[in-house]
Amino acid sequence: MVCRKHTAHQRGPTVLHQREPMKSLIDMSQAIFDRQLLLMRRTRIATEIKSAEFLLRRAAEDIIARLQSITREFPLALNLGSHHGVLSDILRDDDRVETVLSGDPCMAMVVQCSGIKLVCDEEALPFKAGCLDLVVSGLSLHHVNDLPGALVQIRRALKPDGLLLGAILGGQTLKELRFALARAEEEIDGGVSPRVAPFADVRDCGGLLQRAGFALPVTDADSVEVTYGSMFDLMRDIRAMGASNVLLERRRQPLKRSVFLRAAEIYSENFSVSEGRITATFETIHLTGWAPDASQPKPLKPGSAKARLADALNTDELSTGEKADPFDNSP
Repeated sequence: MVCRKHTAHQRGPTVLHQREPMKSLIDMSQAIFDRQLLLMRRTRIATEIKSAEFLLRRAAEDIIARLQSITREFPLALNLGSHHGVLSDILRDDDRVETVLSGDPCMAMVVQCSGIKLVCDEEALPFKAGCLDLVVSGLSLHHVNDLPGALVQIRRALKPDGLLLGAILGGQTLKELRFALARAEEEIDGGVSPRVAPFADVRDCGGLLQRAGFALPVTDADSVEVTYGSMFDLMRDIRAMGASNVLLERRRQPLKRSVFLRAAEIYSENFSVSEGRITATFETIHLTGWAPDASQPKPLKPGSAKARLADALNTDELSTGEKADPFDNSP
């Protein structure tokens, strides 16, 4: 990957609003994640994140591939939840993107980014309305407590016809680890505590984009299976990503050694491949949405078509038959 020095345009720093950042409207009694603990863990591993960045890089490349199919320019772009700048660096090499801002709540992460950088929370954006042309976010938004609220703030910060391209972890992520830990904990302790975060389902994400006011929403998902020597190697990678358990409802005391050992056995028994290695699933859900604008195509009202589909396809229209009569008892 080629990184080039980026010179900020004069208008770049002026996008920050002078008022206080918007505060999240989430009721803390409904919060799922301990955001302060997440920040502490990401700060601790910030200097080592490059050793476990494969998921970040994969998400970044997928986002860029989607961006390349769009033929327009983006003068001002924000990488929200930038981590240490993998996506920012690739985005900056796109000639259609003039200025790239890197924003992350973790100071130790964002200082590693090149170009313009700022510390900002995904749940309380500091941008004025209608100032951004593009917002990208690679594997960050799945850890916010108020995802609909965060999407609303992103949409407000975008100019009309501005674009959001995001990637979050999906519900199939680490399904094997969830299974093994739950089974082992139930066997030994007689109960199960939350150990792996609940992730969004692709079927729900399109609705979230619509609720947030995005036009032309599109969601899709893809999965990758990664092999490890053991469950403990997988868990070391998760810790190196700063992605270990930050659930508010997590059990505060650590798991017993016997639970971990039994979980490793269950994992190997159910999800092993050749040479004794195990597999771990990581699902990525991609979010695409546009800030509404009058120039965007609008769906026609039902019944307003002026031509038959059969004519467009140059084929004959065949009736499917009469509707069934629920009171007809004839054979």
